[in-house]
Amino acid sequence: MPEDRPQQGQHPERPRHDKYERLIEAARELQPTRTAIAHPCDEVSLQSAVEGSRLGLIAPVLVGPAARIQDIAAKAGFDISGLPIVDSAHSHDSAAKAVQLVTLGRAEALMKGSLHTDEVMGAVVAREGGIRTARRISHCFVMDVPGHADPLIITDAAVNIAPTLDEKVDIVQNAIDLAHAMRFQEVRVAILSAMETVTAKVPSTIEAAALCKMAERGQITGALLDGPLALDNAINPEAARIKGIVSPVAGHANVLVVPDLEAGNMLAKSLSFLAGADAAGIVLGARVPIMLTSRADSLLTRLASCAVAALVAEARRASMSSAIPG
Repeated sequence: MPEDRPQQGQHPERPRHDKYERLIEAARELQPTRTAIAHPCDEVSLQSAVEGSRLGLIAPVLVGPAARIQDIAAKAGFDISGLPIVDSAHSHDSAAKAVQLVTLGRAEALMKGSLHTDEVMGAVVAREGGIRTARRISHCFVMDVPGHADPLIITDAAVNIAPTLDEKVDIVQNAIDLAHAMRFQEVRVAILSAMETVTAKVPSTIEAAALCKMAERGQITGALLDGPLALDNAINPEAARIKGIVSPVAGHANVLVVPDLEAGNMLAKSLSFLAGADAAGIVLGARVPIMLTSRADSLLTRLASCAVAALVAEARRASMSSAIPG
């Protein structure tokens, strides 16, 4: 899995997607994760379930109008004869029943099908029957960036619009837990801003400094934190050296925490459209990992999301097992 120190710069010998392929191979060593697929009523989302099952990443339960799912499978040539189907009336019903499978202990992960994200997340955070925890729900992109040695986690670019300092504590901890589930040898978190100096004129620099102090005091655990850091001196050792920043994180970050959703969204899309990166996504902070796959994602990216969810589910099983006395 990830190397101890990523090597920066271009690596012509390193094929694109190798990070995702490593994640998929790691997840295939585990038992398939029981996954409720909410409303897989188009070819793309049904393909994700079928291929994820074929590779042994997930054990899908298809939740949606049974006749419609079977019709899509027949037209696409997918064999779903071995996959259980929970019949539903419509997309909102699919989301509710998929979440219910989690509450009943019949699913360890959720995957979004051909319905709106708001429908899935509405069922997840519902006051009755939802699967929230005390932890703030947040999203992580797991980026496969060509020329960058290891997966790069970016958070939060999809759920929390303008998180408070307290909310950022959970966002950071969720990302750290994800990195451990992905078997990073060392988790190095950069709290990003536009600069690396603390100034009251830029509030995100003050919050970055506070988060680092909170990590020193044990309020955030499991990683090395540094911030504020600008993007260049977070991921490029030479940029960090020129600025005179000496820390185990500067130049070597493998988790990037952005100030707000706008910054994160622009960073992730810049990497995708200008650097040719792919972005697998996962939502954390609920009782199970949630895959918010997009119809625009490649099959490999959707399978990488399955692999990440499988690794998170395995880490949770291990944590729960160690917490049981005897």
